[in-house]
Amino acid sequence: MARRMETVPSLAFALDLLGRLAAETEDTPGVTRASFGAGEATAHRLAAEAARAIGMEVRWDLVGTLHATLPGRDRSLPAVVIGSHLDSVPHGGNFDGAAGVVLGLAIAHALRRAGVTPQRDLLVLGIRAEEMCWFHAHYLGSRALFGLLPRDAADTLRRADTGQTLAQHMQDQFLDPTPIREGQALLDPARVACFLEPHIEQGPVLVETGLPLAVVTGIRGSLRYPRASVTGAYAHAGAVPRAGRRDAALAGVALISALDAHWAALEAAGADLVCTAGILATDPVHHAPTKVPGALRFSLDIRSQDAALLAEIDGWLRVTAARIGAERGVTFDFGPPTHTSPALMDAGLRAALRAAAAEADVPVRDMASGAGHDCATFAGLGIPSAMLFLRNRNGSHNPEEALDAPDIHAALKVLVPAVAGLLGARLPEAAHG
Repeated sequence: MARRMETVPSLAFALDLLGRLAAETEDTPGVTRASFGAGEATAHRLAAEAARAIGMEVRWDLVGTLHATLPGRDRSLPAVVIGSHLDSVPHGGNFDGAAGVVLGLAIAHALRRAGVTPQRDLLVLGIRAEEMCWFHAHYLGSRALFGLLPRDAADTLRRADTGQTLAQHMQDQFLDPTPIREGQALLDPARVACFLEPHIEQGPVLVETGLPLAVVTGIRGSLRYPRASVTGAYAHAGAVPRAGRRDAALAGVALISALDAHWAALEAAGADLVCTAGILATDPVHHAPTKVPGALRFSLDIRSQDAALLAEIDGWLRVTAARIGAERGVTFDFGPPTHTSPALMDAGLRAALRAAAAEADVPVRDMASGAGHDCATFAGLGIPSAMLFLRNRNGSHNPEEALDAPDIHAALKVLVPAVAGLLGARLPEAAHG
């Protein structure tokens, strides 16, 4: 008979903490937990209070990461680390990021309640500033944790709503930007045995397939051109024949249409790929219903788990843009890129999660993560990493995020035994609630 644990009390613990997070960071509609702002600080305080109530050791490092530790028998061993972020987008949902921190604490709650002392430490991290909308830097908090930010980031990054620098916001919360300026790591990767990030799915796949959970295969890297443009020539809409036009709008549409057809062919061949043109705009100062557009701004966001495919598409884009430009008498400028690398999840951790799900009779599927997550920072450092997605109705980055109690319970029934195995902890015999 498999060793299992009663998880209903830990589900109640998780639901209570999630409820308090929603109530105390409410910003109708939804919640607002700005990076290095009041809402994020409140979330950190609530998570710390819950961790102390379990009996965990609690501290913050100099850049504001919350470290909550359930001590193991041999503290010289690298820790099993679970974590996510506690900030949100403006008027966002209560679960993006926060659910991962809460589940980490709920796992510690289950182990503590069962009287289990793990062989090695369980470390739950509340990571700062994952949402790019505040400081326009990807994985800001997790990169700061490992000393990976540019050394001028504390003084050059400014929060979008206040205009103040990252350093100013940190100092307002009695934090210290010095480690960022000096490239100092506040967590040694060698001290991390593995990293797990539970997270809500931010798309509709689990809802549409009727499954509560998914084991993430990898986090897609991105090929991003947020400020691309086409330059042609303005002309009279009625007076210039087709052959004489240098229409920037039609040229941009031709490139995006070609990209869509290329995507369809690659997807049909089994490639992992998503493509988005998120901005498509003529210049409001100069455009008019009676003018041929002479300028177009557009953005491209192309994502895949396959780094080679992203590089291939980058080359394809430039060749195709040059051809369309020559045909239509326009010039394409893709502007500065903001690329991120793909992060594949550890095969052994994925197998452990699937085995725990099978033992608990919880159906799961494999799927890629289209969104970026702090887990990518850990995986990029060579730390064995994995993610577990939870079903979430109504999408993400909006007030309507919906994470149901049965799905949180399903996650606990998978994560508690899986994490216990990673910790070298022996679970008592008990039936799941």
